[in-house]
Amino acid sequence: MLDNLSTADKYATLKARIDELEAELKAVRDDIKVSLSERATFDQTLAKSYLTAEQIAACTKKSVVTTLRVKAKTAEG
Repeated sequence: MLDNLSTADKYATLKARIDELEAELKAVRDDIKVSLSERATFDQTLAKSYLTAEQIAACTKKSVVTTLRVKAKTAEG
């Protein structure tokens, strides 16, 4: 495909493709960050210094948090 182009033209063609892919990768990465990274936590240790056990129980909610880890595949495996 690139064999009949000069070295400078090959470079320009490949650079343009890389720039497009990097922009696409950034968009996907931004989408993942926004949709998966928001979370609030409750500092129970700090609350214990201010509240009774009953008050803590009344204010505590438990929820399941999904964590997504993306790992690049290597050519070997």
